[in-house]
Amino acid sequence: MSTLLIFILAILLMIVAISRWKIHPFIAIIATALLLAMVLGVPLKSIPDVIGKGFSGIFTGIGLVIIFGTIIGTVLEKTGAALSMARGVERVVGRRFPRLAMMLIGWIVSIPVFCDSGFVLVSPIGKSLARRTAHPQASLMLALGAGLFASHVFIPPTPGPVAAAGMMGLDDDLLMVIAVGVVISLISLIPAYFFAGKVGKKITTVGVDFDEDTSIDDKNNPSAFLSFLPIIVPVLLMAMGSVASLVAMPEWLAAIFTFLGKPVIALMVAFLCCLPLLAKRHLFKQSYGIINDSLMTAGPIIFITAAGSVLGTVIIESGFVEILKQYTGTLSVLGVVFPFLIAAILKSAQGSSTVAITTTASLMGMFSDAGSMMHALGFTTPFAATLVVMAIGAGAMTVSHANDSYFWVVTGFGGIRTTDGYRSFTVMTLIMGITTIAAISLAALFLI
Repeated sequence: MSTLLIFILAILLMIVAISRWKIHPFIAIIATALLLAMVLGVPLKSIPDVIGKGFSGIFTGIGLVIIFGTIIGTVLEKTGAALSMARGVERVVGRRFPRLAMMLIGWIVSIPVFCDSGFVLVSPIGKSLARRTAHPQASLMLALGAGLFASHVFIPPTPGPVAAAGMMGLDDDLLMVIAVGVVISLISLIPAYFFAGKVGKKITTVGVDFDEDTSIDDKNNPSAFLSFLPIIVPVLLMAMGSVASLVAMPEWLAAIFTFLGKPVIALMVAFLCCLPLLAKRHLFKQSYGIINDSLMTAGPIIFITAAGSVLGTVIIESGFVEILKQYTGTLSVLGVVFPFLIAAILKSAQGSSTVAITTTASLMGMFSDAGSMMHALGFTTPFAATLVVMAIGAGAMTVSHANDSYFWVVTGFGGIRTTDGYRSFTVMTLIMGITTIAAISLAALFLI
């Protein structure tokens, strides 16, 4: 019990350090890991090696995937491709079902582009659509916010879920994580769609609407086909890699499919698909700055993920999981709700979904490691680990409020007053999280 108390106090201290004392998550997580290592009896001479082992594991595993995913997202944003994708969905769905159009636009755009940037990019389309269809602007803004948020926490190559997948040993099963993430994210959007429609009618938006003709430049943006290519190609390549392991084919062909299906190679090819986008906008000369901006964005995420990996390694090396196994019966009753609750507490306390996802994933460990919390709770298969990634994502959207930068982006650029934001967007993220973890729990009950 004393060990459990020490662990709980350490996590609480980490949350307070990040949320109340405003210490950077990287420093807070590393300090917590170091403190736990010393208090839980890891030999002092072994601590540097434990830290190095946990830290370097991220760079040899999922680091490049995060980097290339971020570069692709930045290129899609800078070249106008994200707006072209949004316009493509609007043309197909927009006029008849504007709320559905904005939700789908957000859902698609946020797969490669961060939800904060995605909302700033796409919100003018939503305001223009509200004006042209006489649909309540708040409904469209809430629908857009929900669509962006769902992809952000569930679907790789968004950094949070892709980092969690890597930390849990799912590097080679990323296609499955994407597929399950698509399904789970769409489930989360069902209640959000109706909630946005009902509550949005009651909210009067403020601020000046963007004018469609002056705020959005479609003339020089790439085609929808070129814009979607960097998203579709890596998924197809990873699917080919999976086919190579399931279907009999010549050895040389299987080797090629397997090589191209590795997530890091698939995303490198996706980056090559971004080159026509740069050429279309004559941005090759600015490509150095675009990639540099991407690396500056990816860097903090990778380092926070690596710090989380250090914390996870300390937990394993300290023997904490062995102690936890004494309470497996109690914790197994919670099942996937256990990581959901941890992520939800972290999200609500410090605001960042990515920090909540990576920190919780580090606590759970790899499904293949007999000393991890995943193994102690019985999550020992790739599919079970995938459901845990989804449960963590559900927790990381529960809830968005004043300490979350995305809350202020949605309310500020959506023209929603702060008080209305609490009773609309905050409540909506709570509903989305609870609905999703209920669906994940049912899936876990029958499928693992």
